[in-house]
Amino acid sequence: MQAVDVVIRARLHSDVALIRQVADYIVQSGGKRLRPALVLFTAGAMGYEGTHHHELAAVVEFIHTASLLHDDVVDESDLRRGNKTASAIYGNAAAVFVGDFMYSRAFQMMVGVDSMKVMRVLAEATNVIAEGEVLQLLNCHNADVVIDDYLRVIRYKTAKLFEAAARLGGIVGGADPEVEARLAAFGMHLGTAFQLIDDVLDYSADEADTGKHLGDDLAEGKPTLPLIHVMQHGTPAQAALVRGAIEHGGRDDFAAVLAAIQDSGALAETRRYAQAEAQLAIDAISVLPPSNFKDALLQLSDFAVRRKH
Repeated sequence: MQAVDVVIRARLHSDVALIRQVADYIVQSGGKRLRPALVLFTAGAMGYEGTHHHELAAVVEFIHTASLLHDDVVDESDLRRGNKTASAIYGNAAAVFVGDFMYSRAFQMMVGVDSMKVMRVLAEATNVIAEGEVLQLLNCHNADVVIDDYLRVIRYKTAKLFEAAARLGGIVGGADPEVEARLAAFGMHLGTAFQLIDDVLDYSADEADTGKHLGDDLAEGKPTLPLIHVMQHGTPAQAALVRGAIEHGGRDDFAAVLAAIQDSGALAETRRYAQAEAQLAIDAISVLPPSNFKDALLQLSDFAVRRKH
């Protein structure tokens, strides 16, 4: 990961001072770096000993960070990871354009790896992620979204980059098609579990741990799985309350919605969904030979569902 950080800092260099300023702020703001770690772990599990996985790990992180910059503008977020968002400090225009810079720099870097297969995987991933963003936008304030609809948004918007990261490690490590597909499945299920726990934390975490405001999803009218569960399994009054909160957004009914979520067992049910996805991820890499890298992948699966931030 230190080697990846060196690549990230080198590749973020620009002659434009504002780009350097915003990029430095983003890097220093931290983050879990799970997606680049996935590239490293899957490549290591394949016995890879080169350096292309460092470049690809940085590419994946750039794509992820670019999407966060754009998300924060769209969502009008002022807090991420406990820090002010780049858009809150530098303005929406700077955040959008630096996000564009990171996307384009990522494509420059993947060309340097000189692999058409790598290009194809990342080009597809970025396109699917964009589709997921639009699907989420269409779902906002829509109280008729069902579980399958919401899981589709997760697969596109979040899990697709996890899937691509895990597949890239397999590609540079020379995995055969079956193993490559299993690594991709691992990433997809891991990413789904990770997002589902994000949904849980939006109604249960300590704000100091998550670095964001509780109830952000509700304020934006996003029908996440805990809310869908209340509408499907809560009392008629609870379902009507949640429906109105989704349709109108805001935080006015947050306390009442939170009580309905807790009373209906929605968080426990969402955790069960996440645990099932994590188990599918574990099953997908059962064919890998024992190694420290495989152990790390298994630990990631456990972390995805047990984390508190």
